[in-house]
Amino acid sequence: MMKLDFDERDLRSLRVFCAVAEAGGFAAAEKKLAMSKPSISRHVREVEARLGVRLCERGRSGFRLTPEGDVALDLASAAFQALGRIRPEIDAVHGILSGRLAIGIGEHTLTHPACKLPEALTEMRRLAPGVEPQILVMTFNELAQSLNEGRVDLVIRGKYTDDRDFFHVPIYREIHRVYVANFVDASKIPNLPLIYRQHPYVEHAIRSGRYHRGPNAAGLDSVAAMVATGFYQGMLPTHYGDLIKTRFNLSIEESSPVYQHEGCAIFSTARPISQRIKVFLNILKRVHSYRSERSPA
Repeated sequence: MMKLDFDERDLRSLRVFCAVAEAGGFAAAEKKLAMSKPSISRHVREVEARLGVRLCERGRSGFRLTPEGDVALDLASAAFQALGRIRPEIDAVHGILSGRLAIGIGEHTLTHPACKLPEALTEMRRLAPGVEPQILVMTFNELAQSLNEGRVDLVIRGKYTDDRDFFHVPIYREIHRVYVANFVDASKIPNLPLIYRQHPYVEHAIRSGRYHRGPNAAGLDSVAAMVATGFYQGMLPTHYGDLIKTRFNLSIEESSPVYQHEGCAIFSTARPISQRIKVFLNILKRVHSYRSERSPA
């Protein structure tokens, strides 16, 4: 039977493999690791030998992970993140907050006038200078996945459904509407396709039968740019629409549905919440002073 327990050397080689995979190849990882390409290659081969599988393809056709390599990268990254939490959690026992605080946010989160993330980070720096914040901008689906996998400590994102895997702390309200170009004849608007992006409100609008699906777009800027041509309709958060509507001659479609939700700080219920996350959540609640509509008056 193959022995899969990793010793200290194996763990080092596994870290090298993760660095190579994240950099996208051996050459790209040389500077990051301050190692020669032959040394990097040797470490990766040792991990492959230990696991008994090929983790990546490398050659003239370029670098890519095998399916086994994808699995190894995900699990190894999660394991190293867990190891990295040991020291900060021990420090917290002694009243010292330290370590990384990884926060995932969606695109244009800071354009919302009620989002006070910078103010919260400033207060966190004052209270816990040993905590190092890391802000990661991700797509809607990536935020949930990163939280599930432990790659971020919390995310700031809208709450669209109740989910037992996540705990939501409301901090502001967000509204989404359908936008069109002002110069489009009103009689033609109902026939304009609705630009599709992976978002609950867009998908709901299309399922309603009122809109037919248009081309795909990956982000608010791309939706806005396509709406501005006059050939499409597009769903946008109103705080973002307010910023660009004058410049690009856009307006809310007259009979647009209104979608709204609470923007929340969200963390996973699947793992213990660290002291630094608790402190930051309290700061977020304090600087936003948001009262949920579901809260008692």
